[in-house]
Amino acid sequence: YLKKAGYDALILRGRAKGHVWLEITNDAFVFHSADELWGMKTSETQRALSALLTQNGAPDKSGKLCIGPAGENQVLYASIVSNERISGRTGMGAVMGWMNLKAVTVTGNHVVKPYRPEKTRAWNRKWFSYLRSHPLTGEQLPRIGTAGLVSQMQMRGILATENFRYGKNEDFEAVNGERLAEEFNTVNKGCLTCPIRCARTVAVDGLETLGLLGGGIRNHSMELLLRWNYELDELGMDSISAAGTLAWAMEANREGIWKNGLNFGEVEEISRIWEDIAHRRGIGNELAEGTKRLSEKYGGTAFAIQSKGLELSAYEPRRAVGMGLGYAVSNRGGCHLNGGYMVILEGLGLHMDTQTPKAKADLTIMFQNLMEMIAASGQCLFTSYAFFPAPLISKPNAWYTRMVNKLLPHLGWVVRILNRYPELACIHLSPIFHHTKAFEYAVGMPMTFGHYMKVGSRGYTLERSVNHRFGVTARDDTLPKRLTEVPQDPDDPRTRVPLDRMKAAYYAARGWDTEGVPTAKTLRKLGLVGEEGA
Repeated sequence: YLKKAGYDALILRGRAKGHVWLEITNDAFVFHSADELWGMKTSETQRALSALLTQNGAPDKSGKLCIGPAGENQVLYASIVSNERISGRTGMGAVMGWMNLKAVTVTGNHVVKPYRPEKTRAWNRKWFSYLRSHPLTGEQLPRIGTAGLVSQMQMRGILATENFRYGKNEDFEAVNGERLAEEFNTVNKGCLTCPIRCARTVAVDGLETLGLLGGGIRNHSMELLLRWNYELDELGMDSISAAGTLAWAMEANREGIWKNGLNFGEVEEISRIWEDIAHRRGIGNELAEGTKRLSEKYGGTAFAIQSKGLELSAYEPRRAVGMGLGYAVSNRGGCHLNGGYMVILEGLGLHMDTQTPKAKADLTIMFQNLMEMIAASGQCLFTSYAFFPAPLISKPNAWYTRMVNKLLPHLGWVVRILNRYPELACIHLSPIFHHTKAFEYAVGMPMTFGHYMKVGSRGYTLERSVNHRFGVTARDDTLPKRLTEVPQDPDDPRTRVPLDRMKAAYYAARGWDTEGVPTAKTLRKLGLVGEEGA
């Protein structure tokens, strides 16, 4: 919708004196009072915006995004909501709340034309067909969504349970994707034009974050879990950080460092807790600060499962140590996607040695760069699932799949050369990687696989450089001691994240110094500084 109004991006700065919402129609920008909208939940806000747009003579078919009470009260993990899609992580909703900005709507009548329209349409049809035929993007995600990963994570010992104390949940079958699909799902939905359609729409109007709101807090009720997801969306609050913060508080209560009345398995009053957090009432005012600040106040940093202030997603990294490295060095903090999603090589797609640190730094960099560029191109990160040839996924016991899994830890040097000199890959990797041709046809910019990787590296390094200006260094690329010092299996010392070793290899491979700061040589190579400096 923003593109139809004639814009590639919208940057908002400053703070309004009163509550406002912004209406964009082509080249007209109008701020309206949001006093009547303030305090509304997200679906009510969007219905009210539709009515206001109709009254003003604007088409109701407009793009809308808004915040709920959590954003208004600057809960540090407040989200931004558009229709039923959520920008959940890192607290962007709190930023809008600080700005006194309740919502933005946008519409326009500009025609967006690809650089080569016929080529673009033909290539996208080919791409869609490939995605629909792939076992991950054509079968698993449409059938049971990302919730289908719960059973695989249980089998691999990477399903975070009881605030990451364990990697398996003995009651996982009560809250897994198969049960969700069989007993609760009514229809699949997806983002605009999406061929994968991985979102679940269920009878109680909720979505799923099965791992962390299930075994993460010892809840075994699917009905409650789905209801909470709906309530969190309505309040405008990230379900991952909300669940992680609650799990930390339950453990803090058990350890006696913060007596708050919350206990694992006692979940009947959780809906009230969400409301208290969103409105900063009672203990909700403290829970709104997240695990990092709570553990700094009360203690318990060893089991505060966060990195750079962002609570980790549900992949327990002690049996997927590359994922642990990604969490630690991610520019966003404990984000599995910005971290490179190495877990897809460590059990959820391929099955390379999950405990070895070998090649993990180099592979992490490659997938971080690729996913950085996919995101920068406005494409869905789930399309990267199809990067792996279908037979490697559908036939895990075939000789060639076993050979690939065994070889991967020994190919770090090859991947490192490609990461350092991406221009060597002056080819397209279709049919397994359609992104480069799609980009080329759409915008007219030549884009080989190597160029694609280099642009991703440039973006990732730029983010790191900006973070460094705010004080981020190697000391912030950390994980809690529970994950780095305590083996998941007491009889197997390998079942912990060997972070220091992998970090050193990662910095060297990235061209960063020992403090995790991009060197001048690296910045010049990526075109981020000139010879005269930044």
